[in-house]
Amino acid sequence: MDLLVIVIASAAASFITLFSGFGLGTMLLPVFALFFPVDAAVALTGIVHLLTNLFKVSLLGRHADWKVVLSFGLPSVIGAVAGAELLLSLSHLEPLTTYTLAGREHAVGPLKLVIAILMVAFALAEMRPAASSYTPSRSLLPLGGVLSGFFGGLSGHQGALRSIFLLQYGLPKESFLATGVIIACAVDVTRLSLYADRFTASGLLTHWPLLLAAVVSAFAGAYTGNRLLTKVTMRIVQRIVAFLLLLIAAGLGSGLL
Repeated sequence: MDLLVIVIASAAASFITLFSGFGLGTMLLPVFALFFPVDAAVALTGIVHLLTNLFKVSLLGRHADWKVVLSFGLPSVIGAVAGAELLLSLSHLEPLTTYTLAGREHAVGPLKLVIAILMVAFALAEMRPAASSYTPSRSLLPLGGVLSGFFGGLSGHQGALRSIFLLQYGLPKESFLATGVIIACAVDVTRLSLYADRFTASGLLTHWPLLLAAVVSAFAGAYTGNRLLTKVTMRIVQRIVAFLLLLIAAGLGSGLL
């Protein structure tokens, strides 16, 4: 039963997030956390996230805009180092409130609540008709990279901010997705290397069958999404991004994620 749930969740999350450019780790972590200790869940999710992104690079990488990859990706890596170091050096903030739902305790933390509020604001802005015609100054791109990388290293929520910035630069949908996934790989490698000690302590080798099943099913979801990519317009991608922002924000703000 554990295997079936993880396989379905991995495939579905990978399929959906191919179009949005973010959300795979956020969706998978709660699923892994149902069956494993938190340290193991974080480790397993991080590895699936990186390997799936590398597979997406093999599918979409040729469409990447390398000028954007460099101008956004390098600041993202710097931000990821700062965020991961802050996560490892700071003690956990006390939750604002806790509650029990379906026999499980959920906590609403300050950091997650702030991120959730930002996601809602960005999603509502993205849904506005004027948002599709607004193009920020190119000088904001490195700042967006630092911010998305920082939150990626600090809490794992890098993709939402990255997609918000990249959407505004008029990239074709294939280029938008390919550019984002290459930057995500760079951030993943950076933060996972800093988390290495935590991963070692989580006993990954004992869970390799589930890890393998999750990776293979995530690959299948990404491959299926890639086959349907030509039928999806950029506006649909924008709407998927906005919908997932609101969905994930609700999960974070309520303590469910």
